[in-house]
This record gives sequence, C-alpha cells and structure tokens, in this order.
Amino acid sequence: MTPTYMQVIKVLPLGAASNSYILTADGKTAVAVDPSGQTVLDVLEKHGLECKDVLLTHGHFDHVGACGKLFKLGARIRCAEREKDLIFSKEYLAIFGGVTVPHFEIAETFKDGEEVTLCGINLKVLETAGHTAGSCCYLAEKFLFSGDTLFYGSVGRWDLPTGNFSQLLKSLQKLAALDGDYKIYCGHGEVTTLSRERAYNPYLRYN
Repeated sequence: MTPTYMQVIKVLPLGAASNSYILTADGKTAVAVDPSGQTVLDVLEKHGLECKDVLLTHGHFDHVGACGKLFKLGARIRCAEREKDLIFSKEYLAIFGGVTVPHFEIAETFKDGEEVTLCGINLKVLETAGHTAGSCCYLAEKFLFSGDTLFYGSVGRWDLPTGNFSQLLKSLQKLAALDGDYKIYCGHGEVTTLSRERAYNPYLRYN
C-alpha cells in the first residue's frame, strides 16, 4: 500500500462505550472507526475535521452509538458483509437491555481481503469472526484496528449472540500470521503491538 502519513486520534470512551479512532491523512477529512458516542463528534470539531466515512469492526451498540448523527451529517458507513443485517437485530439490542440505536444506513459492505481508499487512506479488510459472526479488523499502513477481536493481553467475548470461540481462535491465528509487526488499536483498553500479543497473549498461543 502507498504510505499516507496517516494520523490516528484515539477517542477515549465514556461510560460503557468503546474506544473510537479518528483517522486523517490531510488534516481536513476523516474516517471514524467504531464511533461510540458524542465525544467523537466533539473531537472532530475540535480538530476541524469532516467525517466522510465510518468503518465498523462490528455492530454492537457501544461501537455504533454516534453513527446516527454522523449519518445525518453525510458520512458513509461501512462494515463487513456478514455484520450488516445483525446490527439492528433483536439479539444485538437485547445485549444492552433493549437499547434503541439511532437510525443509520450501511452504504457498503466488505468481504475478506478487500482494499479500499477512504479520505486518502489505504485500508485492507480482514474478516475475523468470533466475537460476532461479522467482526472484522482493518489494516492501514502499520496499524491494525482490531475492534473486539484482540485486546492487550486478552480477546473479546465469544458468549454473546453470534459469537463463537473456535472461530475466534482461527481469527486470532490469522492475525498472528500477518507479516511483520503492527501497532494495534483495540476496541477496549490499551494500545498494544502484534509482536507483544504473539509473545504473551495466551489466546494467540492457545492449542
């Protein structure tokens, strides 16, 4: 992929929300990954950025909370093909006590291995089922946005609707097999690296 000199802004969660990330290559337009709440819009405004695109690693409410507002502002929202029809499902909403997700539409879905350029940023999609059936990760330069697939020293839950432990293990091995090292921006918790997780994360060493 062509280098983009991308800047990553981590938006810390409020309450039970997830980490969100704002990516920009030109200092004007931005891609939001898993925009969890209003704080994302506040940070965009603070930096003078217009969110053109949204990438979802999966559709749980704590990862999509700001999608309704961003959709109204014109952002195009994308996710993995297998996740699209799950986002507004009764099973997903029940996880959070029957919450109401503000309306938004998915503009495009991805399959494993697809590459896309958004706001001048080259990204590759990796399907990583396990936390949910349609979970995915995004590669951009030497950064990996892992959602709830991989955390610092741990992994996302597999006991929620459409989760599957054996699929999660396969997805983790897929990430572990990537060439080289990546800085990992996780859906919850600290930033880590793939080299660290290969060495110390028990789930990547699970037999």
